[in-house]
Amino acid sequence: MKKTKKRLRLKGNNFQKMIYLLTILTVVSSPFMMIYAKATLSKVNYEVEEAKEKIIKEEKENESLQMKINELASLENLESIAKEKGLSYTSDSVKTVK
Repeated sequence: MKKTKKRLRLKGNNFQKMIYLLTILTVVSSPFMMIYAKATLSKVNYEVEEAKEKIIKEEKENESLQMKINELASLENLESIAKEKGLSYTSDSVKTVK
């Protein structure tokens, strides 16, 4: 007795075979697509967190620089620099521009 190899034969026309094939491919590939989507989402979230940290760092630096500007522009500092340069401060010669 010879053993014959049995092949899986799908009954039906080519359209039905194509539908079966697409269904199998969809079932097999959907977990991989879900993993890829979650990995991409995780990467984007990581980049967003990095951007937030950079923004916070820049805001702190801006606050520090603004405080330094206010310190350098203070009246006491201007008077001390004026005295060092030999200038005098009189309120009559100061004009306020708005």
